[in-house]
Amino acid sequence: MAEKAPVKSAPKPAAKGKNAGYKVYKHYTVKGGGFDRTNRFCPKCGPGVMMAKHKDRQTCGNCHYTEMSKQ
Repeated sequence: MAEKAPVKSAPKPAAKGKNAGYKVYKHYTVKGGGFDRTNRFCPKCGPGVMMAKHKDRQTCGNCHYTEMSKQ
């Protein structure tokens, strides 16, 4: 008779720290009946792909396009 394979347990949920929550809300602001995006779109990828804001640059996570900030 064949031996049974060991049963895998379910993965543990991620620990919730002080930064837990939905961070996507900080990328939009509500004005009147609509909303505005706080980050700009990537000029190479087009609408729908927002660039990440860093301290000294803006970067696209899709194509890795980077613009350095003037300081």
